[in-house]
Amino acid sequence: MRNENYGQQRKPFRIGMGHGPAGGMTMLVEKAKDFKGTLNRLVRYLAPQKMRFIAVGILAVVSTAFSIFGPKILGMATTKLAEGVMTHRFDYEVIGGILLLLGILYCVSFLTGYAMSYIMAGVSQRTVYVMRNEVKEKLDRLPLDYFDGRTHGEILSRVTNDMDIIAATLQQSLTQIITSAVAIVGIIIMMISISPAMTLLALFTVPASTVLTMVIAKKSQKKFAEQQKFLGELNGHVEEMFTGHKIVKAFGHERESVAQFQKINEELYRAGWKAQFLSGIIMPALNFVNNLGYVFVCVAGGLLVAKRAIDVGDIQAFIQYMRSFTHPIVQVANIANVIQGTIAGAERVFEILDEEEQIPDDEAAVVIEKDRVRGEIRFEHVSFRYKEDVPLIEDMNLHVKPGQMVAIVGPTGAGKTTLVNLLLRFYELNGGRITIDGVDISRMPRSALRSLFGMVLQDTWLYKGTITENIGYSLDEPDREKIFEAAKAARADHFIRSLPMGYDTIINEEASNISQGQKQLLTIARALLADPPILILDEATSSVDTRTELLIQNAMTELMKGRTSFVIAHRLSTIRNADLILVMKNGAVIEQGTHEELIGQKGFYEELYNSQFNIGGTGGKQ
Repeated sequence: MRNENYGQQRKPFRIGMGHGPAGGMTMLVEKAKDFKGTLNRLVRYLAPQKMRFIAVGILAVVSTAFSIFGPKILGMATTKLAEGVMTHRFDYEVIGGILLLLGILYCVSFLTGYAMSYIMAGVSQRTVYVMRNEVKEKLDRLPLDYFDGRTHGEILSRVTNDMDIIAATLQQSLTQIITSAVAIVGIIIMMISISPAMTLLALFTVPASTVLTMVIAKKSQKKFAEQQKFLGELNGHVEEMFTGHKIVKAFGHERESVAQFQKINEELYRAGWKAQFLSGIIMPALNFVNNLGYVFVCVAGGLLVAKRAIDVGDIQAFIQYMRSFTHPIVQVANIANVIQGTIAGAERVFEILDEEEQIPDDEAAVVIEKDRVRGEIRFEHVSFRYKEDVPLIEDMNLHVKPGQMVAIVGPTGAGKTTLVNLLLRFYELNGGRITIDGVDISRMPRSALRSLFGMVLQDTWLYKGTITENIGYSLDEPDREKIFEAAKAARADHFIRSLPMGYDTIINEEASNISQGQKQLLTIARALLADPPILILDEATSSVDTRTELLIQNAMTELMKGRTSFVIAHRLSTIRNADLILVMKNGAVIEQGTHEELIGQKGFYEELYNSQFNIGGTGGKQ
C-alpha cells in the first residue's frame, strides 16, 4: 500500500511510465520539469535572505581572488630563486617581501572564507527553520485520512531525513558553488595572462568533463529518488515493528518482521549503492580526463621554457592554476550529484506542502461559549463515505436531547466510531449537517468545536512526562489540587500515590512502566479535569478489572449528570441505563430506544444482547 501511495504522488518517477521511445522521452521531459520546478521552488525559500547572499558573493570573490593570486606571486619567487641559482646571487629582501605578501594574501583569504561560512550557516539553518515550520503547520491542517494512508515512520522520514539533506546542501554546496564559479573565472583569467596557447590546451578537457558529468548525473538522479523512497519505507517499517514489538513477539512473527526489513533494506541497499557508485565515479573519471590535459600542458610548457618563451616560475604557476582549475570543476560535478539527492528529498517535502488541506474554518465562524452549551445535538440527513464509490452512512437522522446519555452499539465496522469522528469534524460530511444547540458544526472553528468535548478512548494516549502533566494535558494552566480531585474521582489516586514518586512519576515514551488499566484511569482523570459539556466514551472501561470497572462506572454516572454523553460500547451490560441506545449496522441506525424497549422489540439488539450472555460475556441476564 505504501508503494502504491508513493507512486501515485510521484508519477514522474514511476517505473514503467510510457512505452517505447515516445514514452521514454515523455518521462524524461516530465522528470526534467520536476527537477527544474523543485529547484526553482527551493530557490524561492532563499529569496528573503538575498542581502546575505550578496555579502557571501562579495566575500567569495575576495577570498577566491586572493587565493588565486597566490600561485602567480609564488611563481615570481620561484623565478627569482632560479635567477639566483644562475647568477649565484640571491635577492633575499625581494624574495622575503614576496613571501610576506603571499602570507598576507592567504590570511585574508582564510578570514573571508571563515566569514562566508559563518553567514551561510545562518542562511541554511534559517531557511530550513522556515521550511520545518511550514511542514508542521501543514501537517496540522491536513485531514485525518492523510495520516490514515501513511505510516508514521514515512512522514517522520520526510520531516527529518529529507529536511536534514536540504540543510546540509544549503550550508555546504551553495558556498562551494559560489566559490567554484568565482575560482573558475579567476583561474582562466590568470592562465590567459601567462600563456593563451597553453590555456586553450588546458581548456580542451572542459567539454569532455561537462559531457561526462551530465551523462552520469542523469543516471544518478533516479537512483537518489529511489534511495529516499526506500529510506522512508524502512523508517515506517521500523517504527511499526518497535511500536508493536510485544505483539510481534507474542505471535511469533519475528522472522516475518526481519524478512520484511531485509527486503526493504535490500532495496535501499541497491538503490543507495547505485546512487553512491554513480556519484563516486564522477571524480575519478574527471581526474582521468584532467590528468591527460595535465600531461599535455607539462610537455607544451617544457617546450616553451626551452625556447625561452616563458619563465620557469610561470610554468610552475600555470601548473598550479591548472591543478586548481580542475578542483572547482570536480567540486561542481560533485555538487551536481549532491543536488540530485537534495532535489529528491525536497520533492518529498514539497509533496506534503502540496497535499490538499482540510476545509478551512468559516470566516463568519460561530463560537459557542463552553459554559453556555446545552448539549442538544441533531444529525439531519447525514451522508458519509470514506471512498467515493462505497457508501457507509446514508441519510441519517438523529436527535439527542440535552443531558442524554446516548449509547452506540453494533458489530465491528457498523460505523460507531465514524459517527463520533463526524461529530468532531475529523472527517467532512458528504451530505446533510450536524448541529449543536442549533448551530451547524461546519460553521464552528474546529478548535472551538473540539473544546466542547471530553474524550476517553479505548486506545489510550499518554506522552513522556509526569503523571501530573499527563492528567493536566486537557487544560492550558491546570491547578494541581484540581488534578488531585480528578484523579480521585477517576479512582486513580490510590495507585498513583503508591508509585515511588507519586504524581511526579515520569511515564516513559511508550507508557510501558504502568499497566494498561492504569493508563485508562489516567485518561479518564484527564477527561474529568476538562469538565466538558459533551462526553465521548469509546469503550472506556475495557482495559480494567471488574472491581475497578464498577468504581469507574459509578464515577462516570456522576460525571455524566447534566452532560450529553456518547458511549460506544461492546459490552452491552455497561449501557443498560442509557437514555437512548442507537443500534448501528452497515452505517445505518436500524433500531433506537431504551434497553427495555429494544429488548421488547425482539430485534437485532436482543440478538446481540443474548449472544453476549450465551457465550459468557459480561452481559447479565435480566
